[in-house]
Amino acid sequence: MAINPALETLIELATGETDEAAKRLGRAVRACEDTEQKLTLLLQYRDDYSARFQSGMAAGITAAGYRNFQLFLDKLDTAIAGQQQIVDEAKRRMNDERVAWQESERKRMSYGTLVTRAHKEEERKENKRDQKLMDEFANRQSYYKR
Repeated sequence: MAINPALETLIELATGETDEAAKRLGRAVRACEDTEQKLTLLLQYRDDYSARFQSGMAAGITAAGYRNFQLFLDKLDTAIAGQQQIVDEAKRRMNDERVAWQESERKRMSYGTLVTRAHKEEERKENKRDQKLMDEFANRQSYYKR
């Protein structure tokens, strides 16, 4: 039972599209994980630096040292905010790629459904032909037995 060549081509194209979408999704997931790791590192570094600042305050720190700590913490906060924006964008891109993969997978599966329907229709026609042949054979047998 042969598949319609046009349908076969559509299935191949849809499979290729799904594979590409899966690869893009994988890259987006990795990129998102990388950006989240960088954000985590920045947050840990800020916590460590803040703890050093607190211990410096307890031990006594000069006004210039205090100012330097504050300026650096401000820069870290700016870097953290920028990295958070990058993480948010990476998550958005990952979700977009997931939706694209799901759509291409749905399309591929719908072509599979069409193939299944075509096979069932072909099988139905074949059964009908067989039944017709069997009926003709039975009619001839009953005709010759008279």
